Amino acid sequence: MTRPDATVDGLDVSAYRIPTDEPESDGTYEWDSTTIVVVEARAGGRTGLGYTYGEAATGKLIEDKLQEVVLGLDAMDVGAAWLAMGAAIRNAGRPGVGMMAVSAVDIALWDLKARLLDVPLVDLLPAARRQVPIYSSGGFCSYSMERLQEQLEGWVADGIPRVKMKVSREPERDPARLDVARKTIGEKTELFVDANGALTRKDALHWAYRFCGEWGVSWFEEPVSSADLEGLRLIRDRGPAGMDTAAGEYGYVLADFRNLLECVDCLQADVTRCGGITGLLQVGGLAAAHQLDVSGHCAPQVSAHALCAIHRLRHLEYFHDHVRIESMLFEGALLPSGGELRPDRSRPGLGLEVKTADAEPYRIR
Repeated sequence: MTRPDATVDGLDVSAYRIPTDEPESDGTYEWDSTTIVVVEARAGGRTGLGYTYGEAATGKLIEDKLQEVVLGLDAMDVGAAWLAMGAAIRNAGRPGVGMMAVSAVDIALWDLKARLLDVPLVDLLPAARRQVPIYSSGGFCSYSMERLQEQLEGWVADGIPRVKMKVSREPERDPARLDVARKTIGEKTELFVDANGALTRKDALHWAYRFCGEWGVSWFEEPVSSADLEGLRLIRDRGPAGMDTAAGEYGYVLADFRNLLECVDCLQADVTRCGGITGLLQVGGLAAAHQLDVSGHCAPQVSAHALCAIHRLRHLEYFHDHVRIESMLFEGALLPSGGELRPDRSRPGLGLEVKTADAEPYRIR
C-alpha cells in the first residue's frame, strides 16, 4: 500500500432536517424531525463523508472553528487532526456540540483516508470481527398499540433477535404496552427498555424488578438521568439479576465515560458524539481495561465499521429514525442480515455517497 501524498484542501458542511414518519416521544422528550449535519472532506481528488445528529449550529461551529484547523493537514494524519480540533474548541466547550462537530469531521477524515488508500474503512482499523450484532430500537411512547405491534412484528420477521422500546413517559400505560410487546415478539426474542432518564431512583428500582420479573426485560437503559451517577449505581447494584443497566449515549469526552465505569453493566457510546472513530477507539480501550462491554448508540452506517474495532463489543442500536434517514440520504446504506450489520468490503471507505437530489428538499444549510 503506497502512502498518498495529499493534504486536505476542502471541507464542505451541509445540514438536513428529516421529518419523522409520525410524531415520536420517549420518557422525557417529544420530536417530529431529526437534523443530520454532513461533512465532506476533500484531498487528492477524493471525498470523505462524515456526519453527526445535532442542530444545524453544529455545522456553523465546524466552519468557524474546525475548517481552518483541518485545511492543509496531511490527509493520512487523522490523529493529528483530532488533537488539533480538540484544542481549537477549548474555549467553545468540548462536551456537547463541540465534540459532535469534531466527531463529524473525524469520521469524514477517516473515510477520506480509506478512499485515498482504496480500502474499506474497517480495514484501516484494528478490527476484531467482521460483523456487528444489532438490536432494533423504536417503540416510542407516542405509538398506538397497533403501531407498536406492527413495528415489533417487522423486526422479528427480519430475524433481529433483540428489540428495544421506550418507557416511563406515562408509567401507568407501560404494563399494557409491555404485554403487547412480549406477546408480539415471543419468548425467544430479547426485550430491552429505555426510560431516557425519566424516573426517580426509587421508582426506577421498583420498575426494574417489574420489567425483569413480569416481562423478562434484560436491558434497562438510562433508568435515571445519566448525570445521576449514584442513581445509576443503585440500579446496577440493587437491581434484579439478569438485567443490565446501561448509559453513555450522552458521553462526549473521555472523562464522561470514566465517570460511568462504576455505575453501569454495559457502557454505551455514540461515534457521532464521542469524538468520532478516534474518540470511540479510546472509549473501547477504557472499557476493556475495566472489563466492561461497549454497546454502540445509533448511526448504523458509521458504527458498522467503527464497532468492528471494539474488542469488548456487545451490540449496536439499530435506531428507527437513523435507519430511515441514512437509507434516504446515502447510497450504499447497509441492511441487516441475521441480526447483524456487515461492512461492505467491496467499496472504499464507508461505501456511502450522498443522494444529492433526494437530500436537497430537506436541506436547511
